[in-house]
Amino acid sequence: MAKKGIINGLDVDRFYEMVDAITEKPEIAKFTFRAKNQWIKGGHNRTTIDEFYGACETHKHRKPFVLDKDEPPVLLGEDQGANPVEYLLAALAGCLTSTLIYHAAAKGIAIEAVESTLEGDLDGRGFLGLSEDVRNGYEGIKVKFFIKSDASEEQLKELVELAQKRSPVFDIVTNRTPVSVQLETSVGTARDIAA
Repeated sequence: MAKKGIINGLDVDRFYEMVDAITEKPEIAKFTFRAKNQWIKGGHNRTTIDEFYGACETHKHRKPFVLDKDEPPVLLGEDQGANPVEYLLAALAGCLTSTLIYHAAAKGIAIEAVESTLEGDLDGRGFLGLSEDVRNGYEGIKVKFFIKSDASEEQLKELVELAQKRSPVFDIVTNRTPVSVQLETSVGTARDIAA
């Protein structure tokens, strides 16, 4: 097979090597991502992302990523970071975009630029417990892509469809994902929890 080189900043030859390795040994594709969260005060909390499991071993990021979340003053916060539902939009935008770029590169389609805008409609009465008829989360999310490329409009539409079909975050958002929540410590001081 002829070398494909770098397309859209992605080493396509290494991409296909990865696909071949996973085809031969499917357990390489199993990943567990981890996040550790700590409440600061009010609506402010901080998540640290440092390590994950994948390709049959544990990996550490080059440096821990620290994500602050808070609420804006209109929602009684101090605006120390985007709020959690805004992070969800960011995660969805990032995953759809990466998926689109990877699949474009695999198809040999060069992309000059990709921008997207996302909007999510949410009614706070659900979160506040004021109405059982109102959903707690987004009632709907709208995504608009703007793509600059020499590819045909048909090819770009196909890439947007592939992004939706293959994006892990799109799948998480559009399909019910089992989430188990349990309490590990019910009694203790803040010092015990921080330790």
